[in-house]
Amino acid sequence: MKLKSNIAIIILAAGASTRMGTPKQLLPYQGYSLLSRTIETVIASVCKPIIVVLGANAQQISSEVNQPLVKVVKNPDWLLGMGSSIRSGILSLATFSETIEAAIISVCDQPFLSPEIINHLVLVYHSTGKPIIACQYADTLGVPVLFNHKFFSELATLDQTIGAKQLIKKYHKDVFSIAFPNGVIDIDTPQDYQQLQKTGNKSIYK
Repeated sequence: MKLKSNIAIIILAAGASTRMGTPKQLLPYQGYSLLSRTIETVIASVCKPIIVVLGANAQQISSEVNQPLVKVVKNPDWLLGMGSSIRSGILSLATFSETIEAAIISVCDQPFLSPEIINHLVLVYHSTGKPIIACQYADTLGVPVLFNHKFFSELATLDQTIGAKQLIKKYHKDVFSIAFPNGVIDIDTPQDYQQLQKTGNKSIYK
């Protein structure tokens, strides 16, 4: 099935990486930084437009987003939390001339994210008619997660310290989930990064 998409994707990359001690967006992995690898993954999917939200260390990180297919949005309120970055990304969608039907919220530190996972979210959205499609891992539902445009106003007014899980829980009856077991692997600490380097390109969960 060939997917046509007016589904945006928003990559959240505004955090200060305090637990890592250095901008994790720039950590090298398989010849790319974590952020540039995520961007390449997203470009290979059906989603467009592509938004990257920067905040802390934006000047240093912006060189990793040197892509004509990507729009950079700077969140001046990044210190307030992930909700503020989601807000920045969602509000930026109004600047595009085309109508955006839905948006996927994603992060830059899930190294096993693939174009297939992203495209599967879009395919399941179209095939089920459900307005929220979330990834399932480690007994939770989380990012990447697709929201129909009817949720954009709520996404733009989220509690600034809370991410998209707030809406997933609130509208659990409207959610369909897909399996992404390696979505549990994100890179927050030096230990996480060391473990990733040990495993290389092999997923930790078989």
